[in-house]
Amino acid sequence: MHRRSTPLIDPVAAEPLIRDADDGDTAAIVALNAAEVRHTSPMDADRLRQLASLSAYHRVATLDGRVVAFLLAMRAGADYRNDNFAWFAAYHPDFLYVDRIVVDAAAQGHRLGSRLYADLFAFAREQGIPRITCEFNVVPPNEPSRLFHARHGFVETGRQWLDEGRKQVSMQVAELT
Repeated sequence: MHRRSTPLIDPVAAEPLIRDADDGDTAAIVALNAAEVRHTSPMDADRLRQLASLSAYHRVATLDGRVVAFLLAMRAGADYRNDNFAWFAAYHPDFLYVDRIVVDAAAQGHRLGSRLYADLFAFAREQGIPRITCEFNVVPPNEPSRLFHARHGFVETGRQWLDEGRKQVSMQVAELT
């Protein structure tokens, strides 16, 4: 029997909605993160709750009521123990650090990452935060992330090795004017 492959999301009918994440989104966010863990870091429900409690920005994008993307960011001064966050704190007095942004592969074509970043940049401006920071892998390479961040005005301000020399990240900053 032959079955037609149909997308999980109709790219024409669906209109994305960006909203604050809530407890009901936990399972979807953890599943999205697990699908892209090679580009981010592991996160179970308890870790998500911990990160959310430290975050200044935690929003999701939905299509047809289904969570298909999320962005989690911490503000300078947060009690967040993370090598990349600490690196930015050593160089910048005020920033908003993108801990992770993940978009479901089945939802590509809706520019959800760009929509979340536009929302994040607007939030930062409203809060008087002068810059957005993030990092992405250069070893092993994450070329889609490099291109995405370049399109959004990020520039490299340094690099650092992590995981006992198994991973190198590019430290990125987008100055808000």
